[in-house]
Amino acid sequence: MNETKTVELEKELEQREKKLGIFEKYLPLWVIVCIILGILLSQLLPGVSSFIDSLKIGDISIPIGICLFLMMYPAMLNFQVSELKKLGRDPKPIILTLVSNWLIAPFIGLLMANIFLVDQQLIVAIILLSSSPCTAMVLVWGWMARGNQEQNVITTSLNTVTIMIGYVPMVSLLTGIQNIPVNQLLLLISLIFFIGLPLLLGVLSKRFIISKKGEDYFEHSYRPFVGKVSIIALLSTLVILFSLNGDVLLKNPDLMLIVSVPLLLGFAIVVGFNIIITRLTKLKYKEAIITVIIGSSSHFEIAIATAITMYGVGSIAALGTTMGLFWEVPVMLSLVYLGRYLGKHNFWNDRKNQKKTK
Repeated sequence: MNETKTVELEKELEQREKKLGIFEKYLPLWVIVCIILGILLSQLLPGVSSFIDSLKIGDISIPIGICLFLMMYPAMLNFQVSELKKLGRDPKPIILTLVSNWLIAPFIGLLMANIFLVDQQLIVAIILLSSSPCTAMVLVWGWMARGNQEQNVITTSLNTVTIMIGYVPMVSLLTGIQNIPVNQLLLLISLIFFIGLPLLLGVLSKRFIISKKGEDYFEHSYRPFVGKVSIIALLSTLVILFSLNGDVLLKNPDLMLIVSVPLLLGFAIVVGFNIIITRLTKLKYKEAIITVIIGSSSHFEIAIATAITMYGVGSIAALGTTMGLFWEVPVMLSLVYLGRYLGKHNFWNDRKNQKKTK
């Protein structure tokens, strides 16, 4: 990444960080609002929920499918093929991230699900969340932590590729270990429709728009617009989810608490592992914090999409994966500030970066 592009990326992420206070910073609040609104709709206007649920092609909800696709597409605009060519420059932090994403986090998630959960759909929800490394918001978290942005972009692009290759086999493996039957065809359909197609359209539309309108238009007009569309799609998905699950939640209010315990404990264990391993391998702060952040995050959009495809909009699995969305912002913000605190106190033995992490 040349110096000009690095400066442009930092400016863009700085603007996104400033906007964090408008939506992302208070995402848990909007989730609560959507839960309440959805539940009210389920009780006051049950006919609306029934109508929405009837709009299907096979077992796939049309409105939810459209919303989830619109949630995924903006994330795929972060994919940069050119960055993958730089993988060999400093492979150690990227290798550590891949180990965490694909060898540590999924099995920690499975262990936590085994210890705390009984319901099969909730176990699958944890598996879906722990098997999906993040490809979008980590760009913002990495910037806020003052990490190495080149490594951030390279690893995020690589995650987009690895999730295409590894997500279905990992979910199949973990559900197989649990003897939980899953529909492999629906799992594959979810991968193609909610990752493959958005990725393809993301790459093609990015090239087309830049060639016609220029990179400045793409970065400062098009991407902010589709970002707003994805937010509307996200909120719409939540309202629909909870309108169709209102009765389930009212009869089982403890479900959200039950699934939150393995989610949060699993997150803490994976974060602890990443912090320790980056210190033992002597990474500097800028590289270590990006490794910790990306190695500890989850791609809640694909987890929600897969749960809905496999079990339906009104399923407990869909609600379980939604809790990944609920906890995403507070836990990642906490990790950002923890990383900056550790960097300030020379945890990674990198004194020259202490001032930059304040």
